[in-house]
Amino acid sequence: MGIVVVEICDGNLMTTIDLEGIIESEYPEVAVLTSDCLSFCGLCALKPYALVNGKRIFAKNPEACLEKIKKAIEEELAVYQ
Repeated sequence: MGIVVVEICDGNLMTTIDLEGIIESEYPEVAVLTSDCLSFCGLCALKPYALVNGKRIFAKNPEACLEKIKKAIEEELAVYQ
């Protein structure tokens, strides 16, 4: 398990990209977990989103969300440096 955890819902638009492959290859200290439901009812139908160490990150499309996720990961990792 990584020191930063990214969680996504399997009904979310973020599943249209290989988030796990992209993030875990770029950031070995990050774990990407996919759940059936993250209990943010309706949000996954509206926008792509993820939780980064429990903080909601969302955007208009998966690519923009990925960039915001990477920024949030960098902020989280900065705490450990």
